[in-house]
Amino acid sequence: MMRMMCYATALGLVTLSPAWAQRPAPAPTKTAAVKPVSRPVASFWTSAEPTFDEHTYDRINGALLSYSAIEVRGGWPAVAKVNLAPGEKGSDVAKLRARIAITDDLPAELADGDAYDQMLTEAVKRFQARHGLPETGVVGPQTVEALNVPVGQRLKQLAASLDRLQGMGFTFGQRYVVVNIPAAVAEAVENGRIARRYVTVVGKTERPSPTLTTQITAVNLNPTWTVPLSIVKKDIVPKMRKDPNYASRMNMKLLDAQGNEIDPRTIDWKSDRTPSFTIRQDSGDSNALGNVRIDMPNPYSVYMHDTNHRNLFSADYRFQSSGCTRVQDVRDLAAWILKDNPGWGRREIDAEIATQKRTTVRLAHGIPVAWIYLTGWANPDGTINFRNDVYDLDAAQKPYIASVERPVKVSAARASGFVLQSDDPEPPLEFTPVSYLDSR
Repeated sequence: MMRMMCYATALGLVTLSPAWAQRPAPAPTKTAAVKPVSRPVASFWTSAEPTFDEHTYDRINGALLSYSAIEVRGGWPAVAKVNLAPGEKGSDVAKLRARIAITDDLPAELADGDAYDQMLTEAVKRFQARHGLPETGVVGPQTVEALNVPVGQRLKQLAASLDRLQGMGFTFGQRYVVVNIPAAVAEAVENGRIARRYVTVVGKTERPSPTLTTQITAVNLNPTWTVPLSIVKKDIVPKMRKDPNYASRMNMKLLDAQGNEIDPRTIDWKSDRTPSFTIRQDSGDSNALGNVRIDMPNPYSVYMHDTNHRNLFSADYRFQSSGCTRVQDVRDLAAWILKDNPGWGRREIDAEIATQKRTTVRLAHGIPVAWIYLTGWANPDGTINFRNDVYDLDAAQKPYIASVERPVKVSAARASGFVLQSDDPEPPLEFTPVSYLDSR
């Protein structure tokens, strides 16, 4: 059995140009400014608009022109750091109305006034949806913080996102999968529309998920997990010193170089010597990978998978993995991926997982997949979105100079990190990996 190690030595663009993809991304073209229509926006989670398609580059260019015009007009005023809710009136509400109208979340003709009415409530929800915030219609600390981000910073986010797309070389198929890391979201796109959208948990700031393009080749059910040496030394050994039964409780086995099982009681856990054994966690609900791993060969050996810490999906801050992408309801994604494989619907996947046997289902047709890092982008309907720069990659972005004639070209920051190691049913690409645990 081959071992596949998950790691990220650098956060950068990886292009594996596949012959199987169907529609090449077009060259950048001159783009008019994107101006959103003032109306209640659909919830991010129910919208069918994809984050990433053939025209994302041009739409970001248009958003840059739109926000550059706002900057020329003086940007927007800061709002008071106070909580505001529907039904309130006063000067703080008046400032909120004026601020939120500048970005077309509230129609310009409604900018005047000091009442927190239904129109303002819907405008706040629209603003929150565009910034990945809970769509409550109430202004709290997170919304105030997003409202007060200067227009210059929003321009930097758009320009940096545009730069990261340049040279990416992704070729869109009729069906493809996208993970937008700053949004901590995965999208399954089919015929240009969102077929599925999933909450994800992505890499920590010190162990970031990489950007890449490749293809999904297989779905592994009931995977095992081989603990990397670094975790054996830093995590498992200290726990075994405190609790000699820890490994057995976690369904972990100690194996020698020939794959023979070792009795944990024969190990001197107090020794500081480098362990001469490996530790493998058996399949099951307690496995760090959960019940499903989606294989996608790439130089970082990262992938999408289930988790035994599903509580993290409900958190607002979902940057908790060590580089791989954990997907909520990953069985549903697996069923969508395997729809061209006869006999592998959701019911069959659930039944196979219930057997607790390790099973690898290879795709009849590879599916393109891209992990992207967009902190600013525009949807096909004109909605301009922003997310926090969790990996601090936009900080090195050069100032944006608006230009209709030529696209922005700047250097993006890169960051190093480390991710998960696991067993893999197919030979990995040849790399020298460094791994850390992708679960708690």
